[in-house]
Amino acid sequence: MNHTSIVLASGSPYRRELLSRLGLDFEAWSPDVDESPRPAEPPRDTAVRLARLKAETAARKFPEAWIIGSDQVADLDGRPINKPGSLEGARAQLRELSGHSVLFHTAVCLWNKRLARRHERLVTTDTAFRRLTEAEIDRYLAREPAIDCAGSAKSEGLGISLLARLSGEDPTALVGLPLIALSAMLRAEGFDIP
Repeated sequence: MNHTSIVLASGSPYRRELLSRLGLDFEAWSPDVDESPRPAEPPRDTAVRLARLKAETAARKFPEAWIIGSDQVADLDGRPINKPGSLEGARAQLRELSGHSVLFHTAVCLWNKRLARRHERLVTTDTAFRRLTEAEIDRYLAREPAIDCAGSAKSEGLGISLLARLSGEDPTALVGLPLIALSAMLRAEGFDIP
């Protein structure tokens, strides 16, 4: 077992819950980074860049630790879809996504500054929204106001009922942290998982 500390560079409660599934001791710390995409930057590149930036930012505070940075960018025909931020924003977003496929690009970066070792992986989940009626959108948002997630639907909750299909290699990637890829990275660095 590698006894070096682990820091999750994220303020997301969803990522904390996912990482806790691996049974590792870790600390969560939220880095203050600008998450804006660069001009003409493809959504998948934004996800990778931000996962790396979060890990590198946290490594300045925790230079001895293994840092886990992760980011997710939803992609509708090459255009990033952000968190809606409000109920009306979620309603508008679900109207727009109704009947369309959205790619959720989730990047993870494992970085140790002292050892100068980095692992990165991008996992994409192809998510098809079924055609949604106004009544279905309203009922969903009344029960699960998903204003803090891109796409306005929590696949780990009632939002799964809004989807027609999911295709991807890791179901945890859609929630925000690809545990299959991360587990392989940690094992490669000597962590006993399971």
